[in-house]
Order: sequence, then structure tokens, then C-alpha cells
Amino acid sequence: MAMLVDIERTGVTFHGTVKESVRITPEDYTEEVRHIVLEVDHQDFAFTVGQSIGVIVPGPHEFGNEDHLRLYSIASTDGGENGSPSAISICVKRCFYIDEINGERYAGVASNYLCDLKNGAKVLLTGPFGSVFTLPEDPAANLIMIGMGTGIAPFRAFVRQIYDRLGGWQGRVRLFYGAKTGVELLYMNDLKNDLANYYDQETFKAFEAVSPRPALDAPIDLQRTLKQNGDEIWLLMSQPNTYVYVAGLERVREMLDSAMMAIIGSQEKWERRKAEMSAGGRWAELIY
Repeated sequence: MAMLVDIERTGVTFHGTVKESVRITPEDYTEEVRHIVLEVDHQDFAFTVGQSIGVIVPGPHEFGNEDHLRLYSIASTDGGENGSPSAISICVKRCFYIDEINGERYAGVASNYLCDLKNGAKVLLTGPFGSVFTLPEDPAANLIMIGMGTGIAPFRAFVRQIYDRLGGWQGRVRLFYGAKTGVELLYMNDLKNDLANYYDQETFKAFEAVSPRPALDAPIDLQRTLKQNGDEIWLLMSQPNTYVYVAGLERVREMLDSAMMAIIGSQEKWERRKAEMSAGGRWAELIY
């Protein structure tokens, strides 16, 4: 999951070495998404689950910019990736953009740079940044995670953290994840199904939402999946120890709002509940 930030506000920079770059969507599929592991070359580097790392792409770039910076959610536990405390992973989708004025197609700078890197390549990094997504200290808290696309990255970190690093979780953990097709269910498909390791956990449930007609560009059916589980979602949101995390493109927030208003039958009631959770530090969003 990537976010754009001001490079002048980044602070200390250091290097990371690409240890692994694995495509986690099929080779013959139009969308390329890669799981990239970086070994960080900075002895004081430390992060907490839910933070992001800054990737600096050397220039020159358009508009005279010497460097280009993007933030990517760290998809690893605070113990690192593959048993290495100095290694982190990120989830990168190779992106292209259509210019609204001239109609030309342009490659996303950071995503294409990262997806083209080979093992052993050096990457300039900065951070970590952000503390929007933080796990509650109480293991009896309920967690609702709602995301689409590469927004799954921080949730992969959450699930691995609470079951591998913390040894379990007493509260209910619910993941609602939408993608266009089953092969785009990142970390939940045949190529890399990390989350399958936790399906037998008593407190964890994952709900998949895909497009009913992807070839016809039918929308991702996240709203329907949320509505089908509306009674439990609303019950959990009515409890004072429930935390909600929303990650992905802007439309994931729109789908959630639409589904919840349909579930409880009132826009005012839904907005009031969301505001209460936000004011209590129990609502967090990473929207890009």
C-alpha cells in the first residue's frame, strides 16, 4: 500500500537490500503485485506494526524533482520478516496512470522502480512513519479490518503479530477483504496464502469479496459481504472494546459507509457511531 509524501520532511535516510521479490499474482494476469523483502542496513532501525517505510527513487524526475518518495505499509511483524529483525516486507502493485488531458498512459514511478529491482539491488529508504494503525494493548479487544488491494499489507502484519508474536488473541478478529478476482486476493491466493495459516485460530475469521463478473468490470462486492455479516459487525461496533481499521483506495470507505447505513437503516446513526469510535481512538483509516 503506497502513499505520497513530501521528501523534504523525511529525515534520516539509509539503504535496504532486496532479498526477495516474488510476484503474488499469476504471470499471465494483467495486474502485477509483488511481495518484496528488504534487508535494512541501519543498526538503529526499529518499527512497530502498522507503520510505513519510505522508498526514495533517484531522479531526475518530472518537474525538476531530484528524488521521488513513496510510503509503503510494512507487511511484517515487529520481529522482522523471515526471522530476521532487520528485514521488512512491502506489497507493491505495478501501477500505470492515464493522463486525463492527453489520454496517454504513464508508468507509476515508485511502483515500477520497485517491481523491476532484482535480488541484491540497493534501495534508499527513510522512516519509519506513522502510527495511525496501532494494535490495542488489551488482547481481549475486538478487531475489525476492512481493506482492498494492497491495503491488505498492514493487516497481514496485524494477523501475524497477534498470533505469532503475541501467541494469540482473545477478542474477535474479523478481516473483510475485497479484490476484483480470487487471484487478486493478496496473501490469500494459491501463489502466496499466508493468511491460511491462521484460519484454524478460534478467534480469527476472514471474509473474501470479489467481483461477480470481473470480465465485465462489475464492482468488487465488498458491500454485499459486509451486509451479510452486518449483525455481527454492528454488535461488535456497539461494544466499547472494538477497534476498526480501514485501508485501501477511497472507494473502500464509500463501500463501508453504504453497507453500514443499509445495515442499521440510518445515515445519522452510522455517522454518530463512527464519530464516537474515532473520538475514542478506536477508528483508524489508511486511505490513498
